[in-house]
Amino acid sequence: MDIVLSVLDTLVFDRIYATVLPLGIDVGGVAGKVGGAVNGTTPFGVVHERDPISEYFGVFPSNYADLSMLSRGDWRRQLFSLFLITWIFGVLLYFIGSLFSYVFIFDKRTFDHPKFLKNQIRQEIATTMKSLPFMAILTAPFFFIEIRGYSKLYYNLSDMPTWYNFFQFPFFLFFTDGLIYFIHRGLHHGSVYKTLHKPHHKWIMPTPFASHAFHPVDGFAQSLPYHIFPFLFPLHKFGYIGLFIFVNCWTILIHDGEFVADHPAINGAACHTYHHLYFNYNYGQFTTFWDRIGGSYRRPDAALFDKEQRMAKEQWKKQVGEMETIVKAVEGDDGYREYAHDNKKTI
Repeated sequence: MDIVLSVLDTLVFDRIYATVLPLGIDVGGVAGKVGGAVNGTTPFGVVHERDPISEYFGVFPSNYADLSMLSRGDWRRQLFSLFLITWIFGVLLYFIGSLFSYVFIFDKRTFDHPKFLKNQIRQEIATTMKSLPFMAILTAPFFFIEIRGYSKLYYNLSDMPTWYNFFQFPFFLFFTDGLIYFIHRGLHHGSVYKTLHKPHHKWIMPTPFASHAFHPVDGFAQSLPYHIFPFLFPLHKFGYIGLFIFVNCWTILIHDGEFVADHPAINGAACHTYHHLYFNYNYGQFTTFWDRIGGSYRRPDAALFDKEQRMAKEQWKKQVGEMETIVKAVEGDDGYREYAHDNKKTI
């Protein structure tokens, strides 16, 4: 994350901090504010520090890099900047990814499913927007500790054997998939389910906009494996950024309702749809490996991979009958859900 922070310091944050919290310098006994630096120096001859990371991308620190009372290395500035980056970047990824999936992938016939909620997309977005800033608050300290040099992230490929530069990616997915499985299954325990995980299970037939619609503690808990990994194992810095983007995109894809991954090893949208429908199955994130070991794997019916059969009223009737029995056992009263078709005969 130091790569992202350095580039955004150069492009955005230096100027903002210099404007909001300008540096005060006493000149001849009169306190003044520095401004109008030229050729890399302030009017008082203070040369900005070189930033090899941002310069690597062809962007060079401007004169604003020296004009704030909060320097780039100030922990308060770093922590707050990382919070903003995590929050804003999360919002952008969410809307860009979800909107793309909704427009080009999501099957709009899902709107007619008897368990699709009234104003569901609006509710999904509202829940996400309320949760993302709090998830960012919880996440930023991990990025802060990482940029302070306490992780095993590395910059040069030569720092690790060639085989590991390739192996780290499947290893990351295997490691995080396992931890997420146990965290996710734990969130279904009766002692925490209704408080933390129930808000995400409000969406029986989710859309891509449900991908990040969590209670903030729930969302943070399921992201913990991604942040823990680089403190335990080496991970390339660019790979870390790429995996962070991939994980968010994958979260959207398993909520898109387009069941293309008919493979017993992949926990795709079909498997995750069954999780939303039937609650106690398919807790994994990327694969079905841990669900198979834990006895919680349920392979989707073949009908889900046929565009016509999966939207047939007979299929929906079967789903609703089993789902309502499970919901009553898991949650009791289902009164907090208002379905779009409650007053219409749909099956």
